[in-house]
Amino acid sequence: MDLKDYIYQIVSRWDKTKESLTTEEATKNALIMPFIMALGYDIFNPNEVLPEMTCDIGTKKGERIDYAIIQNGDPVILIECKQWEQNLNLHDNQLLRYFTVSKAKFGILTNGLQYRFYTDLIKPNIMDEKPFLEIDLRKIKDTQIEELKKFHKSNFNIDNILSSASELKYMGQLKEVFAKEFEEPTPELIKYFGKQVYDGVFTPKIAEQFNTLFKRAIASYISEQVSNRLNAALKQNDVESAETQPEAEAAKQEDNCDNDSRIITTQEEIDAFNIIRAMLRKDVAVEKITMRDAISYCAILFDDNNRKPICRLHFNNTNNLRIGILNEDGKEERFAISNVDEVYNYEEKLRAIVKRYI
Repeated sequence: MDLKDYIYQIVSRWDKTKESLTTEEATKNALIMPFIMALGYDIFNPNEVLPEMTCDIGTKKGERIDYAIIQNGDPVILIECKQWEQNLNLHDNQLLRYFTVSKAKFGILTNGLQYRFYTDLIKPNIMDEKPFLEIDLRKIKDTQIEELKKFHKSNFNIDNILSSASELKYMGQLKEVFAKEFEEPTPELIKYFGKQVYDGVFTPKIAEQFNTLFKRAIASYISEQVSNRLNAALKQNDVESAETQPEAEAAKQEDNCDNDSRIITTQEEIDAFNIIRAMLRKDVAVEKITMRDAISYCAILFDDNNRKPICRLHFNNTNNLRIGILNEDGKEERFAISNVDEVYNYEEKLRAIVKRYI
């Protein structure tokens, strides 16, 4: 079983037992110890995984870290654990203190689902304020799994991890900056771009107008890029399928109504699909959101499962665009929209539906 399978197993266990995981110890046993084992460490060998390692801080004696990964007799990774419902933002200072008085090069703060990885990139032996890697097992990405593999016992190399930690840290922070700017652009950013296309005096009133234009332009640009890549991928997939599985594909087309010649997937449907993916990526990986076109509507599904509909796009009549959102009883409520951009208005409703599925 590979690391991804182990992680899915841990998440599945949490989903089935979370009501019973009311203490830190329960969280350790059910979620965190299996995670350490998934990284190849023997949790029953104190020379490899040492529980409750002493981390005395000055005159304060008896301080202990939950787990320490040991290599050549010295701690290399400290793991501070919390109950799975705990907010990790309230506990990073504790790990920082332990890190300072140990020889460990990495610190992990976790509640069994969220894992934050720290090191000392800024000042030697002083744990950085922000983690260089942060993951949530419930929506882990393949790129994050590859980073986790570097912490596996068979791969663990301090120099190799440190060489990528700096890049991971600053790339993550840059993405956070981009996300904030795209959601609520700063006046400096609006002025920077606005003055490149507007020849007049950039007054506060003009800046306010460009604030709205900037958000729409960014959303439109991202939608176009995703749409172009999606279309290219679909075309490539069609070519490969036609070359390698002509008979199987022909049989599939006979059974699959999505391939009905009466079905035409419009650009508006593709644009709306990309917008929905962009909104929902805050909660799940984009590949979890799929599109399945039909004669009367285009369905947006979770996990490509028609029993897990997110919404329906009724876009056959471009003069009467409607988005259909299904409630918990399976009844569809349709909302009229004047253009594809107005799909953004239903972000909260769509995110709530996806959160029910996960």
